[in-house]
Amino acid sequence: MSRPTITVSGERLTRERIEDLLAQDVLLVFEECDAQGADLSRLDLQDSCWRNCTLLEASLYCARLARTRWQRCRGGHADFESADLVDARFEACDLNNASWRRAKLASALFRGCKLTGAVFEEAGQLGLTFEDCLLVGADLRRLSFRKATLRGLDFADADLSGCDFREAVFEGGSLRGAHIKDTRFEQADLREADLGGLKLSNAKQFAGATISPRQAAELVRAMGLDVA
Repeated sequence: MSRPTITVSGERLTRERIEDLLAQDVLLVFEECDAQGADLSRLDLQDSCWRNCTLLEASLYCARLARTRWQRCRGGHADFESADLVDARFEACDLNNASWRRAKLASALFRGCKLTGAVFEEAGQLGLTFEDCLLVGADLRRLSFRKATLRGLDFADADLSGCDFREAVFEGGSLRGAHIKDTRFEQADLREADLGGLKLSNAKQFAGATISPRQAAELVRAMGLDVA
């Protein structure tokens, strides 16, 4: 038997309020609610839906958020550390400087989101997908994008150290000024990406990658060589 749904609209959410709702064993839908700065750590909010909500600086540390849906929410500086976000969906959300350290992000989707300065250190990411997202200055160290099609991702100034982009296809987007120590781009298709300002220290990182003549000239100039 499916659980009944309760829609909470326009409320200032507190931990106590949400705990009362969870005690009713219902599916929760939050619309235009304000949870700014709220302590929602360790709560079981699986399958809940959040629309046009504010979660600035909210703590969702170790929260159970599997299969949650987030639409047009604002969660700048929110803390999702160690949260279970398996199969979660974020669409058109502003999540700048949010922390996803050690979060479980398997099969999660971020579409049209602002993730500037976000931290994904040690996040579990099997099947994690980004589409048309701003990841400027984000910490994405050691994440794997191998064989992925990357649509409209702005990695400008992001820390991509140790990331795996082997055989990935870039459809637009930017790697301008990204940190690429030990990053692998073998066999990647980079022709549509902005590579300006990329510091190429080891050509082997790009073995077999496909780039345009213009991009090749940019990379050579970044090495301090003149193109005649």
